Amino acid sequence: MAQVEKRGGLLRKSSAYKKPLKEKVVLMYDEIFMTEDPSKCSPRFWEELFLMKVNLEYLEGKLESLDGEELMKIKENINCLFQHCIQALGEEHPIRVVNALQTLCALIRGVHQKNKSTSGFDIINMLMGFDKAELCMKNLMESLDSLLCAEGSESLKSLCLKLLLCLVTVTDNISQNTILEYVMINSIFEAILQILSHPPSRREHGYDAVVLLALLVNYRKYESVNPYIVKLSIVDDEATLNGMGLVIAQALSEYNRQYKDKEEEHQGGFFSALTNMVGSMFIADAHEKISVQTNEAILLALYEAVHLNRNFITVLAQSHPEMGLVTTPVGPAPATPATPLGTTPPSADVISSVELPLDADVQTSNLLITFLKYSSIVMQDTKDEHRLHSGKLCLIILTCIAEDQYANAFLHDDNMNFRVNLHRMPMRHRKKAADKNLPCRPLVCAVLDLMVEFIVTHMMKEFPMDLYVRCIQVVHKLLCYQKKCRVRLHYTWRELWSALINLLKFLMSNETVLLAKHNIFTLALMIVNLFNMFITYGDTFLPTPSSYDELYYEIIRMHQSFDNLYSMVLRLSTNAGQWKEAASKVTHALVNIRAIINHFNPKIESYAAVNHISQLSEEQASHCCGLSRCGAQALDAQA
Repeated sequence: MAQVEKRGGLLRKSSAYKKPLKEKVVLMYDEIFMTEDPSKCSPRFWEELFLMKVNLEYLEGKLESLDGEELMKIKENINCLFQHCIQALGEEHPIRVVNALQTLCALIRGVHQKNKSTSGFDIINMLMGFDKAELCMKNLMESLDSLLCAEGSESLKSLCLKLLLCLVTVTDNISQNTILEYVMINSIFEAILQILSHPPSRREHGYDAVVLLALLVNYRKYESVNPYIVKLSIVDDEATLNGMGLVIAQALSEYNRQYKDKEEEHQGGFFSALTNMVGSMFIADAHEKISVQTNEAILLALYEAVHLNRNFITVLAQSHPEMGLVTTPVGPAPATPATPLGTTPPSADVISSVELPLDADVQTSNLLITFLKYSSIVMQDTKDEHRLHSGKLCLIILTCIAEDQYANAFLHDDNMNFRVNLHRMPMRHRKKAADKNLPCRPLVCAVLDLMVEFIVTHMMKEFPMDLYVRCIQVVHKLLCYQKKCRVRLHYTWRELWSALINLLKFLMSNETVLLAKHNIFTLALMIVNLFNMFITYGDTFLPTPSSYDELYYEIIRMHQSFDNLYSMVLRLSTNAGQWKEAASKVTHALVNIRAIINHFNPKIESYAAVNHISQLSEEQASHCCGLSRCGAQALDAQA
């Protein structure tokens, strides 16, 4: 028997003596692309069409092959096809519904691809006609809502979500997608919430539902009233919010797992052995090769949830009793159009997994820990513009968390201690920390560790000024909470102080290059003000008097850096240049630090001269300055 092959809509026997035959559905598509109504000659044309298996490739290719004028000639037939697709969604026969959903995807995508340069109104007219657009979209959204809320086939629900994602993502700028006006009017918000609140549905469709919601929330969010924003901000159902949190946690955990697997694979390879032999000369270059595609869609969903809904903050601290969010489908799902860019769900092997490793010691985890680990990976490499924006979004989310009173309460709770294994960028001058040696601490310590890590590792030629400003803002907000609530956090503050001083040194040593692109005095002022907070209010939140001594010692030890900063800002503030006002603010902010230096430095120099010591140890410096009596009193005496 001759073998039958299917290529590009052709049914072709291997015999060379017969002409190739087209599939019936392809012949029907060809009739639609004629100027005449295909149902004139065949009254049952539309009924038969939706019983045929859809050929997405041929349908989209046919639309792409037509020019604008040819497309306008068959506009009536395209409108008719669109309307009959919507009618077929109400059929009881599932095959008709599946084929109608897939045909709608192909139509929407094909017409948009062909009309990228035209306005959204022209696309609406081409798909359904202006006069029928409102009714068509109303019927479409009602049908999709019914299918999503019904206890029917999970495959149909999946196709409905794929169609909605296709509809939302066909334009590069979501706010230019005029069809979404009808999605705003005919809301499917409740259907999305139902999926998230119902565990079986969430396991199957949670990822697509969360991404769809995040995208809809961003439609003209600053230009008009978006009903999805309003509704998301007032959701208070615990099951729904927890469901959303579980979906986000799963997606971020999957990314963390993939990165860890690649890192372990890389460390065990030939290059790792080579770098050990030559002293890790190329360790930075080796690290750059470890790359896993980031998931901005799920990160956007987390931002919108944290930013818009205060009730979602409680979800951040809840543990994960359920990690496998999606199970393997029992039956084969129908073929669906390609997933929109940036909405790739977790891989099937993880989706069907019952549990995921959360930490090295398999301790209890939560969404915030998973997010902090994700951020520690993404924020390592900001040279790439894509990762730069991803790191920025991570810092914006952390800012939202640091601003929230309830979030700060559980961040600083001594009864909620976790061991958070943040990823650290490989650097030549430091060894990789052993994860098992990390202590269990309040979560705020992990946030501060992440900020310190970012400060230390991103002093480079392409200076990420915006990210540094946001990083310092996060630290400032956390300190404000500690000051206000008198929380004495047992943290190695010296690491933060050292990182901030090194950042000031970097700004000064690269003054000319950086000033050509950035206002470095804004960042310098923020850093100096952080030190002023420690000096002025440290007695309310530093854990012990010795912490104050360490602060004063660090300032005195690095006095040359502060002196150089003062000289630089004084020079620029006395000149009538562009940076006069900004530099003057830093000059005034340095008053406290300079008072400490001017008070203690003569004592240290005198002690060193009398005892013939070229360099004092920390204990000697503290003894000669009397720091144990508390630096604040010494400053008051000097004042």
